Parts: sequence; C-alpha cells; structure tokens
Amino acid sequence: MWRYWAIGAAVLAAVAGGVMLFGGSVRPALLPAQPAVQAAAAAPVGGTADADPVPEASEATREQKRFARYDRDQDGKVTRDEYLANRRKGFAKLDANGDGRLDFDEWAAKATAKFVAADHDKSGAMDAAEFATTAVKRKPSSRPKCPPAAAPAEES
Repeated sequence: MWRYWAIGAAVLAAVAGGVMLFGGSVRPALLPAQPAVQAAAAAPVGGTADADPVPEASEATREQKRFARYDRDQDGKVTRDEYLANRRKGFAKLDANGDGRLDFDEWAAKATAKFVAADHDKSGAMDAAEFATTAVKRKPSSRPKCPPAAAPAEES
C-alpha cells in the first residue's frame, strides 16, 4: 500500500513542478535594443566607411564540411580508400618496423616510454610519487570566460 502512496506523491510533485516551471507567471516581453546600440552595431569596425567588409560565413553544415574532408578527389563520393585514409596514417605511425602488422610492443610503445620516463630510480616499478607523474595533463579551456553581468544603471 505504501508504494501507491509513494507513486501518488511523486506524480503530484511532478505535476506541481510542471505547473511552476511552465505555467508560472507571465514573462515580460523583451525590450528592443536601444538606438545607440543599434547604431554602434551598424558602424564599421575600423570606424571608417571604406573599411574592408567582414567576409560572410560559409553556409556549409558541419556534416557537409566533414564529407568534404573525406572526399579527397572532390567527386561527390567517399570511397573506401578515402574513408580509411586517416586510419592508415594512424596505423603506419604505430607500425614501427613497417611489416604491416602490429605486435604488442609496437601498440604499447607510447605507454612503455611513459613508464620508463616515470620510473626515475629504474627499479622496474613505480612508487606513488613516480606514478603521480603519469597523470594526464589537461589543457585549460580555450573558451573565453563570460564577463560578469553589469549592474543596471541607477536613474537619478
């Protein structure tokens, strides 16, 4: 019986959340941009009327760009060889002796080199401090951080 009560309470909570989220107060309409902002946006970047125009962005979608990268001969078709070209390059980098086969040592060469570099005392095993040096170094995000929102100007 308690299960029915729990399900009923969950349904009521979901309905109440939906009403609060979607059926709440009427949101005010957005104000149009101020004329000064519109004029600044229409002005050329360099400040002169004869500045070079900004080039238009390509209309190609992400998938069209990806297709164009694979279609090396630009015939409108991606052949098996074109599709596997990047894989072949990656395989060739791993195939150190060039015999067309990967053995375990070739496949694990990067990990082996990382282990040898981290094993400072050449004991064949890493202690906790040595192991900590093998952690992946993450690059900081290249996306710019958003500036803090400006406080609205007070009217006098």
